[in-house]
Amino acid sequence: MCAAIEWNSQLISRYGHGASCGSYPHISQFHRGITSLDLLRALRTSRRAGRPLALAVQLPMASRNGGAISGYLDGLEREVDLLSCHLGAQQRVEQFHLSGGTPSAAGLNRLMGHLHQRFNFQLHPLGDYSIEIELPHADWATMGLLRELGFNHVSIGVPDINPLHGGALLDFQNPQQVRSLLDATRALHFRSVNIDLGYGRAWQTTASFARKAAAIIELQPSRVQLFDYAHPPRRYRGLKRFVASGFAAQSDKRAMHRHAVAQLLGAGYSYIGLGQFALADDALASAQEDACLQHNWQGYSRQGHCDHLGLGVAAISQIGDLYLQNIGDVQRYQEQLAMGQLAVFHGLRCSPDEQLRSVVIETLLCDFYLDLRGIEARFGVLLRDYFAPVWAQLEQMADDGLIALSATSLSVPPAGRLLVGAVCKVLESSRCALADNPQQRFRR
Repeated sequence: MCAAIEWNSQLISRYGHGASCGSYPHISQFHRGITSLDLLRALRTSRRAGRPLALAVQLPMASRNGGAISGYLDGLEREVDLLSCHLGAQQRVEQFHLSGGTPSAAGLNRLMGHLHQRFNFQLHPLGDYSIEIELPHADWATMGLLRELGFNHVSIGVPDINPLHGGALLDFQNPQQVRSLLDATRALHFRSVNIDLGYGRAWQTTASFARKAAAIIELQPSRVQLFDYAHPPRRYRGLKRFVASGFAAQSDKRAMHRHAVAQLLGAGYSYIGLGQFALADDALASAQEDACLQHNWQGYSRQGHCDHLGLGVAAISQIGDLYLQNIGDVQRYQEQLAMGQLAVFHGLRCSPDEQLRSVVIETLLCDFYLDLRGIEARFGVLLRDYFAPVWAQLEQMADDGLIALSATSLSVPPAGRLLVGAVCKVLESSRCALADNPQQRFRR
């Protein structure tokens, strides 16, 4: 199923503009009424239930500065200590994700040593432990250290630097360093490697991007994240270089996108969703085929049954129906923890409304299919009434061929799967209308 996509220029032209819905609830719904006390109570509930954990540690960008990273790790270790004592030793860490800057070997050893002291990490074959690395700060020695520390997934950002703004690279002319890193991951038995493939910068041409895409695909990473620079993945949004300069014309961006999709499919990649491609033997493709794929703040995952604990600046946690985000300013984050206080900034406790919409959106992002009757039975609601504010838009999408809509199901056919995020955006938008019409909600 996951490989079955088609490029439909008419649908892309009509529905392919703007940002799509990548996860729900959205951070814009968070409010200051959620506090550290709510988090601690949720962690104790998680401990009693013995639920497994997914840890996500967020480092600040440019974190190779020795003094800066040392001070940041001081605060991060305090946060780990404050939170881990509310969890149980039996709660396994089945997923771990380290994002942000790439620290030095000393910083990595310090961080991972402290985490292993406080949390119950699984042996390498069992857990999914991933890290995002910056190409200029990685070599064979780095990959060896990461493997020793337990990482088995790696995501590599490949820079597109405009020489007119002081950069040294134009597009992706020399894949030698990436090839070397991929050789290292294979020799060291990493489970997967993801390479980010961005398109649509002002200095890119369809020809230069085609060369870059071909060079990356030739290396055969197990995963490729294809994205428009105008709407980059969350991990890039704090970098000024992704918003400081212009973008290519819409027609050129569309040509780049279409060419990359054709190249990836031709090379044997399966489409997972939201720009994520994977080789057919990758764990994400297998999880989607087995209908057990999940989607969270870090993207697609096969470990969706975990409680998610975010650590670090701007990190996001999800414990049961509670969502929280830490302070986004590094200095304030460190000051808060230096006083022995958690750095929770805002959050949301999901109502039945948000829980339903979260299930609908995640299921559609992962499976391209919704069993409407099953969801109605689970939540005690008539979806035709529940989504009444946007039902006409869904019917128009069905008329256009973007989705297939019946009394019992909503599915996204191959021609619409590149735009599944646009479908989810419409479902998300019904929230505001429902706020003024509570009688349309749940009928138990």
